[in-house]
Amino acid sequence: MSTHSGWLRPSLMLAAALAAACTTSATKPRDPRRLPNIVVLYADDLGYGDLGCYNRDSRIPTPHLDRLAAQGLRCRDAHSSSGICSPSRYALLTGRHHWRQFHEIVDTFGPSVFTEGQLTLPAMLRARGYRTACIGKWHLGWDWNEIRRPGAEPVAANGKPAAHAAADFDWTQRIPDGPLAHGFDHYFGDDVPNFPPYAWIHDDLVVQAPTVPFAPMPLPTEGTAEGRPGPMVAGWRLDAVMPTLTEHALAWLHEQRGGEQPFFLYFPFTSPHAPIVPTAEFAGRSGAGAYGDFVMQTDAAVGAVLAALDALQLADDTLVIFSSDNGPEIFAYDRIRRTGHRSAGGLRGLKRDVHEGGHRVPLLLRWPGVIRPGRVTDALIGQVDVMATLASLLGYELPANAAEDSFDLLPLLRGESEDGRPFLVHNTYPTAWAIRRGDWLLIDAADGSHNRVPDWLVQLEGYQPNTQPVSLFDLRTDPGQKHDLSPRHPELVAELQALLRRLRQQGHSAPRLEARADRGR
Repeated sequence: MSTHSGWLRPSLMLAAALAAACTTSATKPRDPRRLPNIVVLYADDLGYGDLGCYNRDSRIPTPHLDRLAAQGLRCRDAHSSSGICSPSRYALLTGRHHWRQFHEIVDTFGPSVFTEGQLTLPAMLRARGYRTACIGKWHLGWDWNEIRRPGAEPVAANGKPAAHAAADFDWTQRIPDGPLAHGFDHYFGDDVPNFPPYAWIHDDLVVQAPTVPFAPMPLPTEGTAEGRPGPMVAGWRLDAVMPTLTEHALAWLHEQRGGEQPFFLYFPFTSPHAPIVPTAEFAGRSGAGAYGDFVMQTDAAVGAVLAALDALQLADDTLVIFSSDNGPEIFAYDRIRRTGHRSAGGLRGLKRDVHEGGHRVPLLLRWPGVIRPGRVTDALIGQVDVMATLASLLGYELPANAAEDSFDLLPLLRGESEDGRPFLVHNTYPTAWAIRRGDWLLIDAADGSHNRVPDWLVQLEGYQPNTQPVSLFDLRTDPGQKHDLSPRHPELVAELQALLRRLRQQGHSAPRLEARADRGR
């Protein structure tokens, strides 16, 4: 598999063919006492309403994800920790809400968000004998200063934002404090598709040194290129990123065939995040513009991974988890007018917002023989719960300074219970907070939107101007959050505000730590 140059990557159809062509002659019957393989497929800026299995009116065909839902558990009330990228990824991989440490994304050439010695999901799995790989968008920081040449600083030119030049770094050196420093045996990706360096990183080394300033190729036909200025490999193609990542993920899965160790693959996609650059085989195939085509390509990448698991006879021994890091980008508003497609479904808000559309995301889980096919749950779930749930599965005792906000939902997966978590804090930026308890949602801010909502949409949806310092919604009867009930329930507002304050201040919310704190009081 080439990863150096010549950015004419194989199409996803070819990638699926590669998966189907995997020989199975070397596969051996698997010991049923062995721990399951785990594959996490994590889409980027994919909306709750983009999948057919969540939105019957979706204009985007998603056959592979719809089939995944039919084969396992579809969660209708699942949430990322934040409405933006890096914080949600941090929460997923630590079981700790991002807002206990930071709110913003990791900026260009930014440092790691993890503290030294912090237990992560891959580190926990590796301690239990798993081979671990992250292939795709990392966006959780590295120690770039270790390879930056002394005195090199970003420079502004021609009215453009300040940016590093390619010569500012020694690209032959290993980049510390990335995925390999936090539990992964292997990494392959371009860190962030719209941030420099625009280059492939294999483990902790750049495969081919960037030598030129960023110039987007091709230009997206929807949205913007969103490329931060900085060093780029000559000839870098934005539309080659997802096919290359998919090719590498399939090759890594092929390497696990017949292995004695269970494996963990964390595959954070770069799609359908901007730049919206579907390959030619998907262009024009959806009913929702270029974004819809890119979602179809995302769905095809999922299909290629599932096909590889089937061909390698690994599917029956593998827990597959699919979700998204937050709601759809701001372009989704105009998409409603242009195509009639609602990326957030019937939810209010988009990426960044503390309204439901900012963080309620698709969550699909398949585990043959454990999760009954075709199940649907309305249990309240946070991606932050993955850590404690898998720890329970592994029989791993989490220490007191890890997974501080993670609930064990293994009984829900196994069908032994329909209970989710009792409450969940929603947050993106420090200026607005929300809390769910049961069907009640309190937005503890004058406005739950961080994006400007177009006037035409306000009129179309019937959103009323908020005259209160907070707003309260009953999501059972009002999932679109159109009717603020806070004036009618002041006692409930005060009660939820008190709960929110306590959860923010005490440093944890996980039941095992709550019980420990109660014993200490």
